[in-house]
Amino acid sequence: MRTVKRVHPAFRDDIGDLVTRRPVPGPAIGHVGAFLFLNHHGPQSYPPNNRGLPFGPHPHRGFETVTFILEGELAHTDSAGHSSIIRAGGIQWMTAGSGIVHAEVSPADFKRDGGPMEILQLWVNLPARLKMAAPRYVGAQAEAIPSVTADGATVHLISGEHAGAKGVIESLTGVFLSWVEIEAGGSVTFAGLEGRDVFLYCARGMFHVEDAAVAHFHLAELTPGDSVTITATEPTLFLFGHAAPIDEPIVAHGPFVMNSEAEIRQAFQDYQAGKFGVAEIVEA
Repeated sequence: MRTVKRVHPAFRDDIGDLVTRRPVPGPAIGHVGAFLFLNHHGPQSYPPNNRGLPFGPHPHRGFETVTFILEGELAHTDSAGHSSIIRAGGIQWMTAGSGIVHAEVSPADFKRDGGPMEILQLWVNLPARLKMAAPRYVGAQAEAIPSVTADGATVHLISGEHAGAKGVIESLTGVFLSWVEIEAGGSVTFAGLEGRDVFLYCARGMFHVEDAAVAHFHLAELTPGDSVTITATEPTLFLFGHAAPIDEPIVAHGPFVMNSEAEIRQAFQDYQAGKFGVAEIVEA
């Protein structure tokens, strides 16, 4: 069984009026295997006639972004021709691959009416053989995401398999990703973790792994092992994922994650030359 090796707090790093916390990278942890970066935006409530989210068109190359919309709405547009508005409980999975420009903003009705907003965005690394893969995007509303409920826990399956159910996304690298809601007194066990990098972040409430408590806005770094059991004594929501190790150099600069400085320079050159295309902002 895996246990908690260390708990890492998410540090505040607000973006304008957007409340933002980041557990990784942090002072004591650079990444969790393939899981490179997590921004936890909110929870907060926007008033009517707000400016919405500030993420206008920007580029990426060399990795994937997975965005969990816990509350509110998120409008996505990218230079590969994809667009969608995903509501609470839905997800967005974007493979930047060889290069993409995307915008993630609040739709017009949210800016007009306001409301609660809480969004998590996770960056997932790609191995060298896939860093220049064709960009792709999948947006899924809550009703399209399979879930498994047992022992007071509901596992919302984004990718991979659990208890006979399969996630809505087919990961290029076999990544398992889920978000989990546990009632007070509930528990869930995940197995098949031997040799995998495990990502476990508490977004709401508090969970326990054996005797170790992990409160909201904290990342749990786990010891090696084949399984982990997570329990809760209060309503709790957390992200859980695991991935095969990528034993390659990680060179990150701004919106690009590659294997060398030369590849980072090339990414900037390609973007500045217009090779990533253009994304228009969704207003409807």
